[in-house]
Amino acid sequence: MTLRLYDTAAREVRDFTPSHDGRVTVYLCGATVQGVPHIGHVRSGIAFDVLRRWLAHAGNDVLFVRNVTDIDDKILRKAAEAGRPWWEWAATHERAFDDAYRMLGVLPPSAEPRATGFIPQMIGYMRRLIDRGHAYVADGNVYFDVLSLPSYGALSGHRLADVHQGESVGIGKRDARDFTLWKAAKPGEPSWDTPWGPGRPGWHLECSAMATSLLGPEFDIHCGGMDLVFPHHENEIAQSHGAGDGFARYWLHNGWVTMSGEKMSKSLGNVVAIPEMLRKVRAVELRYYLGSAHYRSMLEYSDGALAEAATAYRRVESFVRRVDSRVAPVPLGEVADAFTVALDDDLGVPAGLAVIHNAVRSGNTALENGDSDAAVVIAGQVRAMLGVLGVDPMAPEWGDAQDDSSAMNALDVLVRADLDRRAKARADKDWAVADEVRDRLVKAGVEVTDTAEGAQWSLRETVSPRSAETGV
Repeated sequence: MTLRLYDTAAREVRDFTPSHDGRVTVYLCGATVQGVPHIGHVRSGIAFDVLRRWLAHAGNDVLFVRNVTDIDDKILRKAAEAGRPWWEWAATHERAFDDAYRMLGVLPPSAEPRATGFIPQMIGYMRRLIDRGHAYVADGNVYFDVLSLPSYGALSGHRLADVHQGESVGIGKRDARDFTLWKAAKPGEPSWDTPWGPGRPGWHLECSAMATSLLGPEFDIHCGGMDLVFPHHENEIAQSHGAGDGFARYWLHNGWVTMSGEKMSKSLGNVVAIPEMLRKVRAVELRYYLGSAHYRSMLEYSDGALAEAATAYRRVESFVRRVDSRVAPVPLGEVADAFTVALDDDLGVPAGLAVIHNAVRSGNTALENGDSDAAVVIAGQVRAMLGVLGVDPMAPEWGDAQDDSSAMNALDVLVRADLDRRAKARADKDWAVADEVRDRLVKAGVEVTDTAEGAQWSLRETVSPRSAETGV
C-alpha cells in the first residue's frame, strides 16, 4: 500500500509521492522559545518524529528541518519582565526544549536553524516580494499586500472579507488584512539593518526564508500544529508563492493536547510541564501516551488517561523483556503487514497499536505453550513496530529504562499485594484495616488514588502510576 497522508491544502487524504525518489524533505515549525515547554508543545515533535521514522523505515533518506523562533514579541516582553537579555532568555528556553525532545526520544533534526541566523535571506525575500508587487514599505515597516495574491486563503478556507491578522494597524499599512514582514526598530529592541531601515523580522517571514534556504524553493512536506494553519501557514504560502517559490507540496497539521476541552496553553493556566509529567511516569511512557492518539485528533489530557497509557506500555515492555531475559536475545524483526497497512493510512497509530497489543497477546500465549521460537519472532516484530513509534524499550535512548522497569515491577508486586488486601478490607467494610494499609503506603512514599478503574499507585517523587489490576 502506498503511504497516504491528509493534506490540509487539498482537504483530503492523498497518495504521498516525494519530488525525488528515495529522498523526502520535511519542514516542521518548531518552538518559539518564550518559556518552559509543556506537553502541548512537544506533541508535534513526537507526531512528526513518527512520520520521519516511518519514511526512513520505507528506505527514504529524510532531510528533516525543525526551526527555532528566537526573536518574537513574546520573547522580548517576557525577557524584559524578568530583567534578562532577550538573547539569553531565548537561549535558556531553547535548551529546555532540546532537553524535552531528547528525554522523549525525538530524533535530532537534520538542521535546526534559528531565525536570527537568516536575516540576509529574509532581506532577499522581501526584495523579491517588493519587486514583484506583493509587498510595500511604509515608515520602515514592510508589509505584504494580501489583495495582490488572488489565491490568499486557500489553505485555511478564510474568505478575504473575514481575514483578521491579529495585528494592530501599523503606520502606513494600506489594508488591515495586510501582514507584517519587517517591523521598524523601536527603542530598546534588537534590530538589524536593511535597505528600508533597521528593524526585526515578522514571524511569518522567518519560516519562509529558513525553509527555502535549507530545503529549496519547493519541498515535500510542511508540518505544524493545527493552530498554525491561519495566519502563520497561510502567510507563509502567500510570501513564498508571491516570491515565485513553489514551497510545500503537502501540508500536515497535528491536533492539540486539551484539558477540559480547551487547548493547553500558558494563558489558560492549564499547562502541564515536562518535568512535572516525568514525576508521574517515565519518559518512554509519556512519549507512548503523547503519540498514542492519531496525530490529527485532539488528545484530552487527564491523569487517569496518562496512567492507563503507562500501564498499557508496561505490559508490552514486560513481554519483550521477559522473552529477552528468559528465552533468548530479541533481535529487531520485521513489522507486521497489518501494522504497515495502519501506518500507511495517514499514520494510523491507534490501529498500529492494536496490532502491537494483539501480537503481545499471541506472544504470551506462545510463552505459556512453551513455543520459545515463536515468542522470540513475535517479540522481534513488537520491537520493530515500537521502534517506528519511538518507544522500543531496548533502544539505546531508553537504556536507563530497563533498570527502572525491573525495580518498578518488583515494587509493583509488593504494592499490589497491599492494595489487594486493602480492596478486600473495603469490601468487608473493615475500614480500620483499609486505612492502616493506606497509611503505611503513604508513609513509604506511595500515593494511592481510587479511580473508576480501581486503585492506582504512584511514587510521590519519581511517580510511575500502576493499576492494581494484573498485567497481560
